[in-house]
Amino acid sequence: MKIFSREQISQIDRQTRMDEPILEIDLMERASKSLAEWFIANYSTTTGIAVFAGPGNNGGDALAVARILAGLGYTLDVYMPELGHQRSEASLINLERLKGMSIVPVIEVNDPALFPELRKYDLLLDGLYGSGLSRPLEGFVCSVIDWINQSGVEVVSIDLPSGLLCDLNHYNSGAIVKATYTLTLEFPKLALFFRENEPYFGNWEIIPFGLSEKAIDEIKTDYFFLEQESASAILKRRKIFSHKGSYGHGLLISGSKGKSGAALLAARGALRAGLGLLTVHLPESAGMVLQIALPEAMTSLDSGNDFITTLPDLTKYSAVAAGPGLGAEKETQVVIEKLIEQAKVPLVIDADGLNILAAHPEWIKKLPAGTILTPHPVEFDRLSGLVVKTDEERFPLAEQFANSYGVILILKGAFTRIFFPDGTVCFNSTGNPGMATAGSGDVLTGILLGLICQGYSSRETALLGVFLHGRSADLRVASSSEESLIASEIADYLGDAFASLKWK
Repeated sequence: MKIFSREQISQIDRQTRMDEPILEIDLMERASKSLAEWFIANYSTTTGIAVFAGPGNNGGDALAVARILAGLGYTLDVYMPELGHQRSEASLINLERLKGMSIVPVIEVNDPALFPELRKYDLLLDGLYGSGLSRPLEGFVCSVIDWINQSGVEVVSIDLPSGLLCDLNHYNSGAIVKATYTLTLEFPKLALFFRENEPYFGNWEIIPFGLSEKAIDEIKTDYFFLEQESASAILKRRKIFSHKGSYGHGLLISGSKGKSGAALLAARGALRAGLGLLTVHLPESAGMVLQIALPEAMTSLDSGNDFITTLPDLTKYSAVAAGPGLGAEKETQVVIEKLIEQAKVPLVIDADGLNILAAHPEWIKKLPAGTILTPHPVEFDRLSGLVVKTDEERFPLAEQFANSYGVILILKGAFTRIFFPDGTVCFNSTGNPGMATAGSGDVLTGILLGLICQGYSSRETALLGVFLHGRSADLRVASSSEESLIASEIADYLGDAFASLKWK
């Protein structure tokens, strides 16, 4: 699914009205019916609702939703703050339609001293401003938003919480509604993918209402929401007469004293992801542990007892992953340098491998094109040499990093984002907070190695691997809990994750 900017959304809206053709007020009615259906599915008619309608089309949506719900027996009051802007034509039409029912009080408010108590309501509907907002809010509307936020009542925002900008909100300097739920129309908005905005949007859900597919196809964007349809399209069918040699031989360079578990988790992820053969190069002291715990993996024992000191012969491997539990001893750092210089196959680098790169930034330039790097935010800050305060500040730096070095950058976290050298960025739709557990990233490294060995391109590997990693965790949590999720379970549920993508 594409993610569009504020200007592009306006363009798609206009194009829809031209192509169908359909009047603006009728397109608003269509959107409002879709919004109302969500309320009907989630709240009974006994719910007392206060509706806040702004002067623009977001306010028009709110007025139309109020009318539809009132006709179904919901009890509502509509508040119309005096915000100093002329009402849009569609908003005025919906205001007259609502007043024509004569059953919904419409209350104008212009003085904070006269604001009524909101605690008597079960729900507040925020329709003050939507994704069309182009600058932080100021003035009287800030008092209205404070009134809403201090009520302690559940808030549902239409499209975006009022005051939150559609694209980037580097400073969040104006007042912003703190929504419990955000019903984002047709597309997710870029602002919904950043950690610092979570206090404002709460849980969000996409509400489709039928914008022009032609316009959506034609308008270009670099930003995408990675969903099941795209992941399923990548998945390859296995041939009947294939054998283990058909699915590649992966090398995992991993482990050090006290960190052999990282090697085990990554190896498990690789095997569950479907590669044919796996060799794990690890310190001699950890070899027996891995052979007993995971007999399906072969071992290549390093001459170093506690950490890796040598690079094995790379000629027989389809791809190499390095980093989980590796440590950062000087001898190990030399191994990573040699790997970068000698590798003729795809590379996946994670964890301590990234920390070693951060200590030797001149090596980053030597990475083969298409190398996959999988940092969490702190590891990326080390790689980039910059420390930032917000996800939004980090975002353009990650775009620039992927482009400058020709690598695929998987920035892990909620909505794990995948940055490609061509400027494309994909936000993952799968995963949950239970994945914030030791070893989760090691499993992802293994999954990526397992996929790329099977002949998936680096791009396909990144997309499918990240999606499967999150889907597996979601499937496990569905029968357990986020709190109890451990990394080995993510690997063990990969079979179910694959099955969920397969053809009927």
